[in-house]
Amino acid sequence: MAEDLDLLVLGHRIRFARRQKGATLADVSELVGRPVPYLSQLENGKVEPKLGLLQELADALGTTATALLDDEAPDRRAYLEIELERAQRDPSYRALGLGHLKPSAKVPDEALEHLVTMWHTVRDRPSGGGDQRGPDLAERARAANNALRREMRDRNNYFPEIEALAGRALAAAGYSGSGPISERVLTELAKWCGFTIERVGHMPRSARSITDMRDRIIFIPDRGGLKVRQARSVVLQTLGHFALDHSDTRDFGDYLRQRIESNYFAAAVLAPEGPAVEFLREADAAEDISVEDLKEVFYISYEMAAHRFTNLATQHLEIPCHFLRTDSEGVIDKAYENDGVAFPTAIDGGHEGERVPRQWGSRQAWNATGSFLLHSQYTVMDLGEYFCTTYIETETDRHPYAVSLGTPARFAHRFRGSNTLRREYAREREIEPDPLLVEQWAGHAWPSAAERSHVLSALPPSQREFSPFPGVDQIDVYRFLERQRRSRRN
Repeated sequence: MAEDLDLLVLGHRIRFARRQKGATLADVSELVGRPVPYLSQLENGKVEPKLGLLQELADALGTTATALLDDEAPDRRAYLEIELERAQRDPSYRALGLGHLKPSAKVPDEALEHLVTMWHTVRDRPSGGGDQRGPDLAERARAANNALRREMRDRNNYFPEIEALAGRALAAAGYSGSGPISERVLTELAKWCGFTIERVGHMPRSARSITDMRDRIIFIPDRGGLKVRQARSVVLQTLGHFALDHSDTRDFGDYLRQRIESNYFAAAVLAPEGPAVEFLREADAAEDISVEDLKEVFYISYEMAAHRFTNLATQHLEIPCHFLRTDSEGVIDKAYENDGVAFPTAIDGGHEGERVPRQWGSRQAWNATGSFLLHSQYTVMDLGEYFCTTYIETETDRHPYAVSLGTPARFAHRFRGSNTLRREYAREREIEPDPLLVEQWAGHAWPSAAERSHVLSALPPSQREFSPFPGVDQIDVYRFLERQRRSRRN
């Protein structure tokens, strides 16, 4: 068959002919003697048929082999589906880490027109100069993220200029100087920035808040759509942009920096430096530091409390630490450290999208007995031993995720939970896959990845070797299959 044969077009022409005839894949399977899965792959452009089979298909569908081999899409819908598939196979598209979008019958033609037109525009646009929309967007985004993480580590994640701004804002709003900020203080702080706050229904689901710059109103979802704790954080993150005089972002690096700074401002207002440090010092003196307590005292989320601890711990308590947010499979979404812990790292130096070893607390917590939400353990690694506490966040509109805060073992006695007997070993020799297990199961396992509701953290670098089962921990699959085989033998 011709080397320049377009299998996508061929597959769509076969599907078009089958549907014109009113036949199902099962009907065609009986006529040509090929299994339904094979025919499905053929229609999806995954396999190339022999000439003999192509003639059999043409006869079965009431057409000719020449018609099936025509290099034009059979109709406009087929053309759009073909172009969408070509886009998703492009390396620059795959570098974005997006899941595969299947153009099912529920996806209208208009939506496909929009997607294909946007793809053609981005694909054909030059990527030189300051244009951030070229094919290397994913690499630029990760590079910007890595640079910001290094800066945060160098500063011990402490930004004195934002702390000072938050202090001035709180003083202007009449904050009492202890405990969580009240609704009145939040309203006064918004006024200090020149805004009012309104809760409304039917907010666009893609927006956490919308600011009317003309009338100086910040709109947030009503109480049915956004809980009080979340609402305070969203309002302050929005106000942070204006308090910090943020302007339109020029590139992805600017965008990330502004997000980090506005989030920092929100945390510095919700857990003000003075009372937060005083609270932490008292807990430190009692060797009972707990992020959970910080969360409760200032009425913030556990994740924000953990972030806030990283802002203050090294600066005021001289405690190095690390922060990690992962999904239930241990895939990193956010990471920070100034204590030397060795996060899994991609070839470009990034951590997002990498999977932590199964011995780490952020994965062990999901299988822990007793309290489901908090899990403390020691982990022995090649570079030393670390203590960490992991919290499972379940109050979320997305899938639950794990937030871990850790420190080198020599600082552990200052934290609640440090008397745990749990100790895992995650040195190279423990995390290296068993070669016999890999040899036994490589090529004999076919997992189906769990559906994810959001983009896998991250923008995986294009240099990473392609995995035929993205999102699946293949070694865990091998272990599972080995356990199942052993149980059947018993």
